[in-house]
Amino acid sequence: MRRLTQLFCSAGSVGLLLLLSAAPALAEEESPAESLTGWVFRWINFAIVFGAIVYAFRRAAPSFRRHAEEIGERIEEGTRAREAAEKQRRDVEAKLAGIEQEVAGMRVEAKRSAEEEAGRVRELARTEAEMIERAAQAEIAARERAARLELKVLAARLAIERAEAILRQEMTPRSEALLFGTFVRELEGKLN
Repeated sequence: MRRLTQLFCSAGSVGLLLLLSAAPALAEEESPAESLTGWVFRWINFAIVFGAIVYAFRRAAPSFRRHAEEIGERIEEGTRAREAAEKQRRDVEAKLAGIEQEVAGMRVEAKRSAEEEAGRVRELARTEAEMIERAAQAEIAARERAARLELKVLAARLAIERAEAILRQEMTPRSEALLFGTFVRELEGKLN
């Protein structure tokens, strides 16, 4: 299907190019809206717009499908959680109906569980806070390094620009001749 689409697109591109190049020769004295060329261009325009719409929908279809699957999974999770909660509620009501001692035991167990959960949540929050702090410190250090590098680059560029300006001011034809003469004498000394 993809090859067919590519073939259609390339054939359509070639056909469009030929029609556009032949348009001046096919122009008639009639109004552009009523001529054959006008109708041809309308159909070409329609085909291009229709092709763009089909292409956009085909590109978006996997995203829509994936989104629908995610929603379906979440609905299933919610249903399972609700069913588990309902089952637990029925079990608790059955236990409460017969035994008062079990209720007292469950209250003690629930309190202990809540305290353990609260402790676990506090520990988890502390751990996450430490991780966030470490990540923030690493980000700060990285940005500081980047800023220092940027500052060094800026300082080097400004120093080079200043040196160029000074050289331009101090370099005269006479000083260039002196430098060239010194260079030539050094070369002669090295050759000998």
